[in-house]
Amino acid sequence: MTTRYWVIGGEYEDAGFRHLIPGTETMAGPFEDEHKARTEWHRLTGCQHSTATTRYSITSEAIR
Repeated sequence: MTTRYWVIGGEYEDAGFRHLIPGTETMAGPFEDEHKARTEWHRLTGCQHSTATTRYSITSEAIR
């Protein structure tokens, strides 16, 4: 079984992180390993446009 990784997130309405602001959604990937996904996560979270209500997560997907 193969695993691929994605970085997902965007800017949320508030610090409760329940509702994304429409149009700010981001999905990057797929990445072949977690290290490459983490590198992209660092790039996105360190971006000059990142605010206190911007959040990104790494998720994985198992492929058969």
